Order: sequence, then structure tokens, then C-alpha cells
Amino acid sequence: MTASFEDLLPETARALYHRIAVAQSEGRAPSLVGAVVRGGRTVWSGGRGSAADGTPGDGTQYRVGSITKVFTAVLVLRLREEGFIGLDDPLEKHLPGTGVGQVTIAQLLSHSAGLAAEAPGPWWERTPGELRPRLPDVLGDRPVVHPPGRVHHYSNPGYTLLGSLVERLRGEPWEKVLLQEVLEPLGMTRTGVRPRAPHADGWAVHPWADVMLPEPAEDLGIMAPAGQLWSTTADLGRFAAFLMHGDARVLGPETVAEMRRPATVPVPGGWDAGYGLGLQLFRRNGRAFCGHTGSLPGYLATLWISAEDDVAALVLANVTSGPAVGQAAADLVEIVAEREPRIPEPWRPLPEAGPDLLELTGPWYWGPTPFALRLLSGGALELTALTGVGRTSRFRAAQDGTWTGLDGYYLGETLRAVRRPDGSLSHLDLGSFVFTREPYDPSSPVPGGVDRDGWRPAVPGPRE
Repeated sequence: MTASFEDLLPETARALYHRIAVAQSEGRAPSLVGAVVRGGRTVWSGGRGSAADGTPGDGTQYRVGSITKVFTAVLVLRLREEGFIGLDDPLEKHLPGTGVGQVTIAQLLSHSAGLAAEAPGPWWERTPGELRPRLPDVLGDRPVVHPPGRVHHYSNPGYTLLGSLVERLRGEPWEKVLLQEVLEPLGMTRTGVRPRAPHADGWAVHPWADVMLPEPAEDLGIMAPAGQLWSTTADLGRFAAFLMHGDARVLGPETVAEMRRPATVPVPGGWDAGYGLGLQLFRRNGRAFCGHTGSLPGYLATLWISAEDDVAALVLANVTSGPAVGQAAADLVEIVAEREPRIPEPWRPLPEAGPDLLELTGPWYWGPTPFALRLLSGGALELTALTGVGRTSRFRAAQDGTWTGLDGYYLGETLRAVRRPDGSLSHLDLGSFVFTREPYDPSSPVPGGVDRDGWRPAVPGPRE
């Protein structure tokens, strides 16, 4: 029996609409729009308030601020995939003369390069980019405020450097590269560096009275890669689907999964927030989120993704402050994930599994601790502690016959199946740890050896 669950249940849709209505009303936003993405497509969208001569919809443009940084990160990772750069390369190797060339590309992507948070001079988000025509105008006299690689310190100038890196290596303006390599392949026709009608004008709302003040919408110039873009919930829904599943025309699923992994030490005070390669990360109510927030004078924006639930949500508003759009977007994700849990993929047998591969599966022991090695449907191996306390990781086959850790403690580590001269399976070697078929198997090369008297029922007396 099959079933179709493409659309949300009416009560779920109403709960989503109620949530954005509360956010717009209590946050006193002139307008606010939201959308939910599931299964690779937008399954709900809604708007409240007034913008662009009517009720805003999924085609109404808003400025999305620092969500722009995620697009810049995608362009940089495309350069890595094509072999132009390495993430551990110092910036000086590819963009010389900045004065901060010792920082690495990975550090810039993850905001761990130690650069200042803002550009010097007048408030860059509210003044024209002509005031900062060159990189020295963005970096200033004291561009580094922390030792590189030591702490997470959010930096807008850092993403300006990454945009300039893209321009230098591609030989084209950042805006043109973004259009050709990301926006056009993903069908994001309503995303760009300048607004196109219908769009929502940006406003500030008086803190103590229900009156508004128009905000300027400046061209950010060289700092555009840090926050310039305008977009819609329809377009950002396509981008969210890409960040969950990848797209061979832009970046594959393994690379977008890499973006979602922590790349920096979490923020002080706990392990519930961090930053990946261009993506903010946090945990709430046991659920892992990734995505990005954005703000510029007159606008607030948030894109949150729960990859495990295959649900993403977007909230955009045309106001400088007021509505908690980040909290609202996370709430939209949780409303869908909890009311309509993800339907698991159907179980299917492997197309093939040779005897050598099946021989690896089953119970293994690290010392006396029992583990199980399972062959997964995608052809990966999963090592799981059977006691519930231990390190669990998945492994992908490498061309040399070994396996590489994909997550957890053994991320990047090598798993080897070691055989005896007669071809029989002896043990597993995992980062120098020896896993045997029996606890402390004396026939295997257990480090430190195995006591010759073996297991015993009681502590023996002294040996003679």
C-alpha cells in the first residue's frame, strides 16, 4: 500500500499561519512572510501585513542581509571542489597584499580568523559602499583582534575578503559569478543584489509609538558578499532544499553536509551553538538546526534547517528590529516536524553484498566492550556500541580497501580489516584500536598482550 503526503494537514497549516501572524503583530512589523520546505519543495507559505501595494507573498522581495554569506561560502567551496584552493591555504596564497594573509580560508568561512567584527568608519550598513572602495578601507588599521584559529568571532570584513577571493580567482565580479554558478542553476530568478518589484520597503518602528521611519537601502559595494542580497521565500525555499540535499550543478550532498558540521569551538557557555562552513549551528529541544540569520537597516531574515527532519523554514520582515524572526523560523520547523513526523524511506535490500563484506559484520569487541558492525543500505558501515555507552560512527569505503570515518569520534579516521596469511579475518584496526571477535582474543595482536592464564572466576593468589 502506498500513500501521498505531499501537502500539510489543514491544522498544521493553520498553526504555521498563526505563528507568523503572532510574529508580525507582536513584533510590530509592517509586513512579514514565512515559508516551510519539506521533501525538497515549499509546502507552505504565508504573509501578513502590507508590502508592495498589497499583502506580501512568496514572490515579494526582502533584503536578507547576512544570509548572503551562505551564498558566498558556496562559491568558495566550489573553488575548493574544482581544485583552485584548499581550505587550509593561507589567504595570501590566492589574494596577496591584504595584510591579513596568514589567516586560512577555512578560518574565514567559519569566523575563526580573529578579524574585527565590523569595518571601520561610519556604520557600513547604512552608508554607501563608495566610502569603502578598497579592501584597506574595509579592514582598517587593526583588522585582527584575536589570534587566528583560537576563538569564534563573527566578522563581516572576513566575508568581504572571501568575496574578493572569488573575484580574483574567477576573473569576474562576485555578483556575476553568483548569478552564473548558483542563482541560475537553482532557478532563483527573484534573487539579486538590487531590488525588483514587487519588493518590501525597509522601515524602522518607533520603540514607544506605532509610527515608522523609512530606512535607507544602500549599495554595500565591496562588502556586498557579506550582506547585499534581496530575495523571496520562494527562491530561498529552493536554496534551503539545496542546502539539505545538494545539487550536482552547484555542490554535491557531501559538501553541503560538510557545511553543516561544526568548524569552530562552540560559543562560550555551552555546546549548543557553533558555526560550520558558512552556516550557523545550534540545538534546541534536542533538535539540530543550521542556517543563517540576516539583518540590515529595515530588514530581518532567517533561514533554519533541520536536516534530520528534512524540514526548513524561512521568515522575512521589513523592519529594523522587533519581531523575533529567528525564533519564529525555528518554531515553524518544529510545528511541522512534531505534528507531521518525517516518513522514513522504505527498507530495501542491498543490490549486492559480497562475502568479504558480509564477513565484516556482526559483533566485535574493543577489549571487553561489545560493538556491532552493520552494513547499511547505502553501502556504508556503522559501528555501534551495544552497551549504549561508546563511540558510534559510520564509515565509507575507500578505493584502497579501507574505510573512512564519516562522523562522530572517528570522523576522518581509517578502519582496516586485517587478515591472516591464510586470508582469514583476524581483527579490525581503527585508529590503532584493535577490535577482535572475542573479548581480548589471544589469537589477535591485542596491544599489551593477553594474560596467558586467560579469564578466571576469582582473583588468584601469587604465582609460584
